[in-house]
Amino acid sequence: MATITITKDNFDTEVMRSEKPVLLDFWAGWCIPCRMMSPTIDKVADERADYKVGKVNVDEQPELARKFNVMGIPTLVVMRDGKIVSQSSGARPKDKVLDLLR
Repeated sequence: MATITITKDNFDTEVMRSEKPVLLDFWAGWCIPCRMMSPTIDKVADERADYKVGKVNVDEQPELARKFNVMGIPTLVVMRDGKIVSQSSGARPKDKVLDLLR
């Protein structure tokens, strides 16, 4: 499944009301580690149909970045039933991203 662009307008529908757990990738176009992580996040989205994977551009969605207290990027947040179950900052290899989903 492809990643979904998450905005303040679709956040409630795509994340809070999602029947699947959601992996959110907070990123920015100018962030080199974010760009390095992007293919990894895309692979996770393709391989893990049991998760919805969304990308939040912090420059375009500062309200969402504030809501999640994102202080550095990339930041990954896993949500289930509208609640944060794990969160991590910094670039990480695919196996560590998958560890967040457990």
